[in-house]
Amino acid sequence: MEEGARHRNSTEKKHPGGDESDASPEAGSGGGGVALKKEIGLVSACGIIVGNIIGSGIFVSPKGVLENAGSVGLALIVWIVTGLITAVGALCYAELGVTIPKSGGDYSYVKDIFGGLAGFLRLWIAVLVIYPTNQAVIALTFSNYVLQPLFPTCFPPESGLRLLAAICLLLLTWVNCSSVRWATRVQDVFTAGKLLALALIIIMGIVQICKGEYFWLEPKNAFENFQEPDIGLIALAFLQGSFAYGGWNFLNYVTEELVDPYKAANPGEPEDVCGRVPRGGEGLRDRGDS
Repeated sequence: MEEGARHRNSTEKKHPGGDESDASPEAGSGGGGVALKKEIGLVSACGIIVGNIIGSGIFVSPKGVLENAGSVGLALIVWIVTGLITAVGALCYAELGVTIPKSGGDYSYVKDIFGGLAGFLRLWIAVLVIYPTNQAVIALTFSNYVLQPLFPTCFPPESGLRLLAAICLLLLTWVNCSSVRWATRVQDVFTAGKLLALALIIIMGIVQICKGEYFWLEPKNAFENFQEPDIGLIALAFLQGSFAYGGWNFLNYVTEELVDPYKAANPGEPEDVCGRVPRGGEGLRDRGDS
């Protein structure tokens, strides 16, 4: 009976009687018809990536990068190198997203490649250490920016910062748990706000350059050290730069909720990213089954 059921299931997948999406391997992770709602389109997917990258890091890290680098020129090199590393990582995750079309990000990939124990350890490290501290930094930065205008002559009280940060985290947690659609809308709104803030900063910088304030951008002055070079501080500058770019891998955590994950991974070429991985990773699954 079990062999007959498996035969009927395989026949239905090869010759579907209905819509093509019913026979898709991405319809459900367990194959039993239970799946996450596909409500995230291309625009919202881009909003998730941009919204997570343009977070508190880009407004906080530049000061640390410049202080630890020791010169303006070296700080620019740090930004370029960390940006290239981030781009390589994003391309690798795009490949993983179309090869292993599962939600969960790092956990799913580690579990499928290295086994259940490695995936379990990766998941709990992320839940207990990585993401709580990251979200705490973001929430505290947000509360600091909100409360600072109310205390122009001093720092906001620590209790107020923590209370507002906790309320912000609880509110966003409730939105994400209640509806994916509302979560993406909130993400889109905040992404637009952060883009406007960055655009304002960039425009003001261009205005200052046009006024002749570019002394430290001249090659003869860019690498003039204002403190003694230290390898430890330079490494810390790279860490600050990497923190500012953090969030480029967040879309892979909701792969199963994307309307078309292949289009989201590469809008110009829906089949794959670099022309090597088959659509959905069927070739990899076939080799694994054999």
